[in-house]
Amino acid sequence: MKKIYDFDSYIERRGTHCVKHDALKENFGRDDLIPLWVADMDFPTPDFIIDALHKRLEHPILGYTLQYDGYWQSVQAWLKQRHGWEVEREWMRYIPGIVKGIGMVINSFTAPGDKIIIQPPVYHPFRLVPEHNGREVVLNPLRPTADGYYEMDFEQLEQIIDPKCKILILANPHNPVGITWSRETLERLADIAVKHDIVVISDEIHCDMPLYGNRHIPFATVSENAARCSITFGAPSKTFNIAGIVSSYCIVPNEKLRSRLFAWLEANEFDMATIFAMTATEAAFTQGEEWRQQMISYIESNIDFVDEYLKTNIPEVKITKPQASYLVWMDFSALGLKHEALVDMLINKAHLAMNDGAMFGVQGEQHMRLNVGTTRAVLKQALEQLKEAINEIK
Repeated sequence: MKKIYDFDSYIERRGTHCVKHDALKENFGRDDLIPLWVADMDFPTPDFIIDALHKRLEHPILGYTLQYDGYWQSVQAWLKQRHGWEVEREWMRYIPGIVKGIGMVINSFTAPGDKIIIQPPVYHPFRLVPEHNGREVVLNPLRPTADGYYEMDFEQLEQIIDPKCKILILANPHNPVGITWSRETLERLADIAVKHDIVVISDEIHCDMPLYGNRHIPFATVSENAARCSITFGAPSKTFNIAGIVSSYCIVPNEKLRSRLFAWLEANEFDMATIFAMTATEAAFTQGEEWRQQMISYIESNIDFVDEYLKTNIPEVKITKPQASYLVWMDFSALGLKHEALVDMLINKAHLAMNDGAMFGVQGEQHMRLNVGTTRAVLKQALEQLKEAINEIK
């Protein structure tokens, strides 16, 4: 009999050193806010993952642990079953987090002063990591489309590329807009990258949460050029809500890129998977499909709830319905507020903590990123507070 998972019960997270709750005062100036920002979910980590961790903890010694076959086989089987991607074992390595992985690739393949291309509005570490490593960030902004989504601007991309451009960081699916990029788009991007000898870092951490029948296409699979220029990052952490267990991996089909990066990882011992990362990953990828499907269904219903509530009660605020993930891009521009006034209204009148759209770069002002990975009751309360705050400023 199929198990039915509970996504409606509220779990108190305050006091657990939880960033989403316990860092509110530090980041927003007050701690009486509904937290809808950091990209983890308020749902309990699936029981089969907790059970696997408990079982491992029954053994009283947590010593050095081999990266055993079952761990990597679970990743390979998941990628083949979910995305049709047959990945060779030698293509893969553990990495201690995707943002860290971006820094590792930048330090392996570029020198200070080299240029890194990003596509804003986009996940802010794509900009911060290169900048903090002394690289120049070059912008290839996404282009808004008539249907409220975005597309890549390939003409502008070709114009900004020069010999110092070494890496392009791709969000696939896109964060914060939630686009599942088409095969045609990814093929064209790969052709441009190979033409100009650019390495593409494809961050695919949200790949296992496609919504509304959309499909994730791994960048490396779309063409020989894509396989040739790509370094792909993935993890079970977003899908199965285990961000606190660092469980990321990279996949590099091209032997030349692979030997360079993997030698650097090995030399610095960054590729040593932790015992709990392996335990949690194997449990997620061997037992997690039913939970994943039910979670996606709940997220879709949350997004639909937000969309209908706004249309009925706050028509000035619009969303781009994501094609993947639980992050929703909200457009407040019709309110006519300056961005600073919008931020103030959300924090000090609506008492909501969302990710400030400005941090995602060009086209981010007058936008916010909303995390709907929470209970319906919390989401309903948040929207009601937003409605009251907007009515007050009207």
